[in-house]
Amino acid sequence: MAGKWLSLVDDAAAPWLPRSVLAPAIVRHDFRRLRTVAAVSLTALPIIPLALTLALPVSAALPAGAALWASASLLAAAAAISGGRAEPIVAEVEVAPAPGLPDLDTAYDLFAGLVTVHDIRGHVRSVHGRDAREYLKLMRDPQGRGFIEQIHVSDRIAFLRAIDSLRLDSERTAVDIRLERTSADGPQFAHFYCEMTPLRDAEGNLLAIVAQSRDVSEGARLQAEAAARAAHAESANDAKTRFLAAVSHELRTPLNAILGFSDVLAGEYFGKLENDRQREYVSLIHQSGTHLLSVVNTMLDMSKIEAGRYELLREPFRVAEAIAACEAMLSHQAREKGVRLASRVTRSVGEINADQRAVQQILINLVGNAIKFTDRGGLVTVDAAREGALLKLTVSDTGIGIAADKLKMLGQPFVQIQNDYTRRYEGTGLGLSLVKGLAELHGGDVSIRSAEGEGTEVVVSIPCDVSSIAGAECARVPVTVEFPPRLTLRGDGKSDVGEPAVVEALRKGEMGREGGHGTAQAKTA
Repeated sequence: MAGKWLSLVDDAAAPWLPRSVLAPAIVRHDFRRLRTVAAVSLTALPIIPLALTLALPVSAALPAGAALWASASLLAAAAAISGGRAEPIVAEVEVAPAPGLPDLDTAYDLFAGLVTVHDIRGHVRSVHGRDAREYLKLMRDPQGRGFIEQIHVSDRIAFLRAIDSLRLDSERTAVDIRLERTSADGPQFAHFYCEMTPLRDAEGNLLAIVAQSRDVSEGARLQAEAAARAAHAESANDAKTRFLAAVSHELRTPLNAILGFSDVLAGEYFGKLENDRQREYVSLIHQSGTHLLSVVNTMLDMSKIEAGRYELLREPFRVAEAIAACEAMLSHQAREKGVRLASRVTRSVGEINADQRAVQQILINLVGNAIKFTDRGGLVTVDAAREGALLKLTVSDTGIGIAADKLKMLGQPFVQIQNDYTRRYEGTGLGLSLVKGLAELHGGDVSIRSAEGEGTEVVVSIPCDVSSIAGAECARVPVTVEFPPRLTLRGDGKSDVGEPAVVEALRKGEMGREGGHGTAQAKTA
């Protein structure tokens, strides 16, 4: 009879015990305790209702007693399983190492960091590691549940899940945890990287877990600082972009009024100006307003490019006509400066499919800068030629040039190379940055080479043939531009870089010769 009773208890308890992940000794221990609880519960079954009849009617005492008996039995069974696996059970699963195995505790003492050996519930059985003594000075005793209790509350779930994964035949796992450490300012949490390896018996049952924890607080602090700095920089950059856009919009309205009224005064629509000084002042007002409007428009375009809101209007146009329009706009400036302005477009260029306004803006900025920094008697040239599927726009000058150590500064917004020559000329340092942004929007790039005292050559390369199906599809895809775009330095970037051949040819008056890309058409201003 007793054997049948024990078999019945074992069959009822078996589905609730995780026998596949627990050591056999612990399973046997849990069965013994459940048998004891079952025997005590059956003994108490008639006693509890009879005791309640002393205070309650029989009709109420019997169901209340049955409910109380069932609750007490379940609580006793749960307490028997969870509270019974104490240190004596751990000692029972500490099997002797197999013959030939080294003393693992000695090996653990050589490991870096803090090495803790845990039982299958995560409780610490022993502490090792080369840095254990240093770590333990700042920690409470990690034995038993001490280690888990020192883990940050929000990290304990991840730690226990890692243990569960090892119970389910996982070979190895790792988890980031924060451990409480004492300091002069009170308890603080340090970041640890914990690698966990299971120890199993011959049958694959989990016996223990070896965890190697290393302090990574410094790395975590540096990562947090880097993330905070990146977020701050992004926020500042967004604020700068919004500021430029807002200022540009606010300035354009009064500037348009200034230019409009100065045009009215210069045209003498409402009466004659009395003397030449008045006409000179009106002209200066118009010139200054035009210059300021140009700066505002450049700032607005740059803010659009940086925010990714600059939209290209791709359409076919003739490159020669775009260059001629730029020459017409800048020829007066070149004549006043005493600089020759020449262009050469090979016949093979023809039409390209791009944003004509953006291409003209690129040319105006480059040619305007070249004229500005070229002395009287100098030469500025614009060349256009096809190289495969690319249009190469080359702007060369015989001006002051740029020192090799200054080239890397070019292209940064609001940065202008400072020397005795540039201080005489106004400028915002936005021109080349805008040129590169517009070129990159087209999927092209900008390269520059210069020799101080000899001249500068800037080459803009943009795709010119998007008539194919693939090219047309690419044209519809929004382009993301790195801002400020990187500048490509041609050659070795040293000051001994040779002057472009076209400039040398123009100096010798060989404007009518045929270029390498076809017959050259030359214009001079």
